[in-house]
Amino acid sequence: MTLATDAAAASFAALTHKLDYLDEADIRRVREAYRFADEAHLGQFRASGEPYITHPIAVAGLCADWKLDAQAIMAALMHDAMEDCGVTKVELIERFGAPTAELVDGLTKLDKLHFSTKEESQAESFRKMLLAMARDVRVILIKLADRLHNMRTMAAMVAHKRARIARETLEIYVPIAHRLGLNQTYRELQELSFQYINPWRYGVLAKAVKKTRGNRRDLVERIRKEVQEAFDAAGMQVEVYGREKTVYSIYHKMVEKNLSFAQVSDIFGFRIVTHELLECYTALGVLHQLYKPLPGRFKDYIAISKANGYQSLHTTLVNPVGTAVEFQIRSQAMHAVAEKGIAAHWMYKEQEEPGDASPQQAAVWLQSLIDIQHETRDSAEFLEHLKIDLFPESVYVLTPKSRIVALPKGATPVDFAYAIHSGVGDRCVSAKVNGEPVPLRSQLHSGDVVEIITAPSARPNPGWLNFVRTGRARSKIRSYLKAMEAEESLELGEKLLAQALRAEGLTLPSGDDESAGAEGALWQNLVRWGGNRSQRELLIDIGLGRKIAPMVAKRLAQLMAESGERPDALTLTLGRFAAAEAPTQGSVVIDGSEGATVRLAPCCTPVPGDPIAGYLGRGEGLVVHTQRCGVGRRLFERDSERWIDVSWAEEPTRPFETVLAVTVNNGKGVLAQVASAISTAETDITHIEMGDERLGQTAELRLTVAVRDTEHLSDVLRALRRCNVVIKAERVCP
Repeated sequence: MTLATDAAAASFAALTHKLDYLDEADIRRVREAYRFADEAHLGQFRASGEPYITHPIAVAGLCADWKLDAQAIMAALMHDAMEDCGVTKVELIERFGAPTAELVDGLTKLDKLHFSTKEESQAESFRKMLLAMARDVRVILIKLADRLHNMRTMAAMVAHKRARIARETLEIYVPIAHRLGLNQTYRELQELSFQYINPWRYGVLAKAVKKTRGNRRDLVERIRKEVQEAFDAAGMQVEVYGREKTVYSIYHKMVEKNLSFAQVSDIFGFRIVTHELLECYTALGVLHQLYKPLPGRFKDYIAISKANGYQSLHTTLVNPVGTAVEFQIRSQAMHAVAEKGIAAHWMYKEQEEPGDASPQQAAVWLQSLIDIQHETRDSAEFLEHLKIDLFPESVYVLTPKSRIVALPKGATPVDFAYAIHSGVGDRCVSAKVNGEPVPLRSQLHSGDVVEIITAPSARPNPGWLNFVRTGRARSKIRSYLKAMEAEESLELGEKLLAQALRAEGLTLPSGDDESAGAEGALWQNLVRWGGNRSQRELLIDIGLGRKIAPMVAKRLAQLMAESGERPDALTLTLGRFAAAEAPTQGSVVIDGSEGATVRLAPCCTPVPGDPIAGYLGRGEGLVVHTQRCGVGRRLFERDSERWIDVSWAEEPTRPFETVLAVTVNNGKGVLAQVASAISTAETDITHIEMGDERLGQTAELRLTVAVRDTEHLSDVLRALRRCNVVIKAERVCP
């Protein structure tokens, strides 16, 4: 056996001594996980030259100090196996069960994240992201143990790497340890980080503290003795500890309050640990009888605990030589929570006392992180309550360049695209999540890497408004669609006004309301007559149907006549020829490329080949109906002047949707046969509705299909009627 093997074996032997709180079956499973990890890491060494397996053993040892369960200890032993040794999640599930494999997988995902920017806002996002990704709080505990051991053994690394890791620890992991109430881990990580980031300052302050410790040793011992005697005289059993501020906390206080080292008074303090909660207040009375308290320096964190569950009484007293010294008073259960935080649940689950702030009453000390619905005495049930997002209202996703983007829960790739830049959102055509193509309406999850594919010709789809979650995405889409609608309405309004003016024997003036000369004055007069602010607004109103083109054309002809312009004979002839065919406003050609300004009426769903007419609704743009549509006829009787002639282009640019009513014999596989018949006619079904009588002998289907024209529609209907299960198939007409 080599020295390295001896060291690993000895380390594992030390670990087994810490596992005496587990039963024999659990210890056997932990031993099996150790063998698996040892084999996986065979031949791997740390920067210090030690076998790599010593690191997982040390991490498992820290978790054992927190009395975590067997699954967590096993995951700690194997936490690098997937990342460094090519072990798969499936393999772990088969050998150690799904819960342990999930913990290892969660740790592997966290290891893949790298904090790449120095911005404070990014650090906060990164912390939240780590918490949101770890659905099981044990993942965070193991990760903190992993980071703590790495920080303890970082001396073998090069200086710049040590400083980078230390800075990341201080900005990311120290606040997480604090929020989880792991004060012991929090203080040690802080101290080690400071030591590597500012080694010179750390050395100077550590020497100063050591010197002060020597000078004050007699005073500290005298206070401890007097306090112990006072409690003995009161008949109270308490534990009295002297405590020393960490070098980092002294440095932080010096910087924050602009003090010199000599001005920091509370370098030393005392902690009184009682058996029960009520004894804390009795102990406070004993101390206040012994030494005088400083006014305004008493804090009751028992009645109102801190957000991470910390509970203690804090009081500052004047010691025998006239300087101030702080005392913290807490019960044993509070002490466990103060030092171990969330990990105290596993340590204290069998030693609860009624009325104490036990870890089972987790709402107190996890209120800033986790919503636990019920108090529970069962460890497994407790964990089930913790397996929820720690930041339930947000998801944290990454760009391909590792920038973190915070989005509301339920957000989609479209929300992500608009969060990056409105130009990316407007030109978005598809998305990839973790390298896989996904629909744009897919919900994102914390830790997803999202890539948006754009196209220069793409534009927002009105359908996106049905699923986007962020206000930014919704407002940007609406704003773009309004702008596009305005442009299309402007184009249509100009076309309709030109056609109506031709019937008067005149051509549309080429200038605008800002032009100099007669044409500019003409447009300005027309705009004022129409009550609009600009020529553009007037033309948009015509395109949206808010103003009737022939009426505006007549007024424009009148203004042109006043300025001396006379109708042209050829234009008049062309205008009258057009008017003879259609007594309204000329013709608009429909080819399918029109935007929001031109809509096909949903009541009659016209397709190329249908005789059609256009209705200029008030503010709705142009709505196209079939000439036999009942809804259209009623509109014509009420508002005949708003109808214009429209016609189909010879070669439409896309298929058009229409609705079919299909009555079928109910039975197994009916829908498949109907779909097959439709696909033989070379068309697509875009929507299906089924009647309520689908459990009877017959059923009616309503199919929305996309067809090229009326001939193609006839082919589809013939194909359906030839199908054995179809009783009747016809187009739905209002």
